Amino acid sequence: MTGTPLRVGLVGYGLAGSVFHAPLIAATEGLALDTVVTSNPERRQQARAEFPDVRLAATPDELFARAAELDLIVVASPNKTHVPLATTALKAGLPVVVDKPVAGTAAEARELAALAEERELLLSVFQNRRWDNDFLTLRKLLSEGELGDVWRFESRFERWRPKPKGGWRESGDPAEIGGLLYDLGSHVVDQALVLFGPAASVYAETDIRRPGAETDDDTFIAITHTGGVRSHLYVSATTAQLGPRFRVLGSTAGYVKYGLDPQEAALRDGLRPGPGWGAEPESLWGRVGSGESPVTGGGRCEPTLPGDYPAYYAAVAKALLEGAPNPVTAREAAAALDVLEAARRSAREKVTVTL
Repeated sequence: MTGTPLRVGLVGYGLAGSVFHAPLIAATEGLALDTVVTSNPERRQQARAEFPDVRLAATPDELFARAAELDLIVVASPNKTHVPLATTALKAGLPVVVDKPVAGTAAEARELAALAEERELLLSVFQNRRWDNDFLTLRKLLSEGELGDVWRFESRFERWRPKPKGGWRESGDPAEIGGLLYDLGSHVVDQALVLFGPAASVYAETDIRRPGAETDDDTFIAITHTGGVRSHLYVSATTAQLGPRFRVLGSTAGYVKYGLDPQEAALRDGLRPGPGWGAEPESLWGRVGSGESPVTGGGRCEPTLPGDYPAYYAAVAKALLEGAPNPVTAREAAAALDVLEAARRSAREKVTVTL
């Protein structure tokens, strides 16, 4: 890519904005972080320290007042603001990247998608976990037929946080779109649909385990895919002993992988994409085999492909500059929201929901 980079306005500089979006935007050829929107004095100072040339705005209105000076808006603010901010950006004629979940409902996501299509603008959803190291490795194994026909997919995104941290992500107010079902659930459901196709039915259990917690902190989702695969997905903040990140069982072999992709931890520590990015030590590689437990040495050690979060924004830049495909569409995100809404209904009514 050559020429003047696209100027990016980033709304929000909390966890999503400062740890994920800003560093990845800055590392992407063809993109330049132009403006950060935050009214928090400490976050404004942090943004200026990390990106000395960045412009600051206190409110989204300030940003949209000079929409003509920008080429892309990234929405990394609290979930309840995603739809109104993305709508405003699209109506201002600007392409948009929205952090997950793109909306609180599938209907809202499809309305946003329709608006973007009407305006012929890119609307992309930041599903970075499609570029996790284990997910990339599993996709490779599946493409090579290493596991045979997959019968069951187990995916766990578990943490041990016995005390609530507070904030909007753990708020019980439905308007905040908090809780693990929509937070970590957005990741594991998206991955399951990418791997094994549309959902035919959904069953779920959601619980509030911790004293003082206001919304779900221990959730299980079971998806029966139209192709016959069953996905069992676990998201929890109350797991004292973490299970495997993936356990995938097929007709000829299985794949078991422990440990979370290292990219988030690296970004939190201030590291930036470069040589060796996303690689993990051999001691954390998963195993492929049949008839034994990985703990007893069954099967073979499977090298984990490096994780590649930078690939998402590289694809966004290529879509805008060269007309390449959108890496994650809002309609794909709407399909995941169909599952999340069905899971919420299933847990509430104690039924299996057919889609």
